[in-house]
Amino acid sequence: MAHCGERLPSNEEPLMPSVSLLRATSYDLDPLSGSLEELLAPLGGMAAIVKPGDRVLLKPNLLTGARPKQECVTRPELVYCVAKMVQAAGGKPFLGDGPAFGSALGVARSNGYLPYIQALNLPVIEFHGDRYATDNPEFAHLRLSKEAMAADVVINLPKVKSHVQLTLTLGVKNLFGCVPGKMKAWWHMEAGKDADRFGRMLVETARAIAPDLTIMDGIIGHEGNGPSGGTPRPLHVLGASRDVFALDRAFVAILNVDPERIPTQRAATALGYNYELSEIEFPLAQPHELTIRDWQLPQQMMPIDFGAPRVLKSTFKHLYIRWIKEPLTAYSQKA
Repeated sequence: MAHCGERLPSNEEPLMPSVSLLRATSYDLDPLSGSLEELLAPLGGMAAIVKPGDRVLLKPNLLTGARPKQECVTRPELVYCVAKMVQAAGGKPFLGDGPAFGSALGVARSNGYLPYIQALNLPVIEFHGDRYATDNPEFAHLRLSKEAMAADVVINLPKVKSHVQLTLTLGVKNLFGCVPGKMKAWWHMEAGKDADRFGRMLVETARAIAPDLTIMDGIIGHEGNGPSGGTPRPLHVLGASRDVFALDRAFVAILNVDPERIPTQRAATALGYNYELSEIEFPLAQPHELTIRDWQLPQQMMPIDFGAPRVLKSTFKHLYIRWIKEPLTAYSQKA
């Protein structure tokens, strides 16, 4: 599988990425299932992505268990419906994430996932890290979830949210959850003084994980001082694409935000993985038909490194030095 956003050789005609967008107003299971079937139809349906026997990682945004009902996480109804579609295609879905605080199962339970998990007998796993080489000289390697890298298929299920450090958190940022917890803290400190470097790391993480499908939960988003301190905001939009960078670009347009304000968008453009809207095929709704004119961004941005004390920086640097002595695994196995 080609990495997301990877350009074809110059002697080949590049294919336009396809981003499927539609209005959806309900998390009730029957209408939501219908919306997802309609959303994926232009992409060939789930059967074009999942083959019988595939082990399929479902990667939602399980940010926190502290603010249930505030739309800080991907809704369990959406994950349930996607898992059923995977099972119908013959795949074997499992749920995984690396919350900054707590376990994946604990955060999922706090946000109402348990009945849906039990209904499908859906395994919930914790992520464990390994080192994977990159082809970007700025990052000799990245420490990523072994479980994500070993999955036959990765389905990325982000939530549309504003973000006090990154302006917006969408599909690319959601894949930061595939970085083990302590390494998240390291990256916040190591690259925290340079938002563009942090953005490039997020883009390279997305390329390494290379999700086979991203479905954006935008029925109700989270605006203002996100990712958890803002307020719910109905958007009534679902989006899906095989290309996470194209999908993010579409939602930046829907939310009427300047891409230059978003570190992941600046980084994707600088590295050659972003798109102009004219370079994306929209088989269903167009972004301008779904535009939100008054989406609320954070009132005040925060530094990415949280102003961490020097002693914490030293501690995490020590842990990082220990980790980089482990054997290196090339992420080409995901290709």
